[in-house]
Amino acid sequence: MKKRLLWNLLFVIAVGTVVFFWLIDLISKHTEESMSFIDVSYREELREYAREAERILYEEGEDALEIWVKEVEEREDTWIAIAQSSITTLSNTSLSQSYTDNFWLGRSLEWKIHLYFAENPTMDIFFEDGVNHFLIQLPQRMRPGSNLLIIDLILQIGIPFLLLCLITFVLYRHMMKPLKKLEKATRQFSKGQLDVRASDGFSHRDDELTKLASTFDHMAGRISRLITDQRQLLADLSHELRTPLTRLNIAVDCVEQNLDSDKALERLRYESSNMQGLIDDALTLVWFNTESPKLDLEDLEITSLLQVIVEDAQYEFSQHKVRLIQLESEFFIKSAQQALTAALENIIRNALFHTPIGKTVTVELKQKIDNITIEVRDQGYGVPEKYLEKIFKPFFRIKQENQDTERSVSSKKSGYGLGLALAKRQVIALGGSIYAENLSHEQGAGLMVCIQLPYCASLTQRRNE
Repeated sequence: MKKRLLWNLLFVIAVGTVVFFWLIDLISKHTEESMSFIDVSYREELREYAREAERILYEEGEDALEIWVKEVEEREDTWIAIAQSSITTLSNTSLSQSYTDNFWLGRSLEWKIHLYFAENPTMDIFFEDGVNHFLIQLPQRMRPGSNLLIIDLILQIGIPFLLLCLITFVLYRHMMKPLKKLEKATRQFSKGQLDVRASDGFSHRDDELTKLASTFDHMAGRISRLITDQRQLLADLSHELRTPLTRLNIAVDCVEQNLDSDKALERLRYESSNMQGLIDDALTLVWFNTESPKLDLEDLEITSLLQVIVEDAQYEFSQHKVRLIQLESEFFIKSAQQALTAALENIIRNALFHTPIGKTVTVELKQKIDNITIEVRDQGYGVPEKYLEKIFKPFFRIKQENQDTERSVSSKKSGYGLGLALAKRQVIALGGSIYAENLSHEQGAGLMVCIQLPYCASLTQRRNE
């Protein structure tokens, strides 16, 4: 789901707020309703007033009732009346019996009291005779809802404030946890801890913040690999330059002492040429590693290119045989000629170097539905299975066994283990892939390096029209 964090916040804040205030309103209404009834003890006290008034009226008379009413009025700061409900109708009309039976001069003790009315209501209690009414304005001390203001403040301000603070804190923790972890990881990474990662422990989350942490991890991983590779490259380059520099110094000494100057000068030219090639290859490798370049692709006719590369290789290694197998028709691909040529030259030259004199290196072009495959098969001694991936690493070389003389897995031009490493990065930059595998004895033994490049048949068809 895109914008997962947005939807989470929308649900928590928008939906949660609506539900939250609905609940607050529901609780407030329920609380007000429960507070709107006269307390049970006060109801009983009012009924006791009515019974006492009825007793005094029938036992002591109206004069005694008047005195008692005034005492109660003064004590309760209210008014009291004893009345009869007598309704006179006009124009020969009549009231229904149900209306007459339920007619009240005041409010029943069981009814709700309006909490927001300023004046206290008049309460109506029937005498036992069912005719007379005991009417009393509800004393202020008996009025319900005396704590309504405080409760309203608590329900409508206090509780919402505390709960919103809690929600804000939870959201803050939810959002800041990965950000703080990212901050910590960034600080540690800046101090040289290249293996630190920010997304550890967030596998249960999948939102924009964890994606930010994953992006940081990807960046940190790439930077750490670049730093590690550059450190290793620098160490390897320093090691590889030490030997030719020693030879150069020896050659310079020979020239200075006039000891076989011609041979020494030839050695100087040879070593300086090798060092120049080593430095150029190393710089190219660094460029591919650090920049991950997107090469400018063009329509490239692959069969003609292979023909030229094979002819050049045959000329350079005249004591070997180079065989090209491909279809007669032209094939066009989207590629960069310079990068692809350099990669193929390195691979073919590497194969020729490890093929005994008189043996054959086969270059075969195969067409598939969505790619073309270029196989370079030599008749050398192969590579141990455990090294098939490592031969594409810079400066990686292994000693070949079962040979009269030891040789390293490298080409004559780049005898430092950079040829296949460069070829792999060039092929990847072209959108292809490369791998190596040993050939069986039935296949002629040796090693096969296979390049796969994207191919679109419509391009070839369009160019051939």
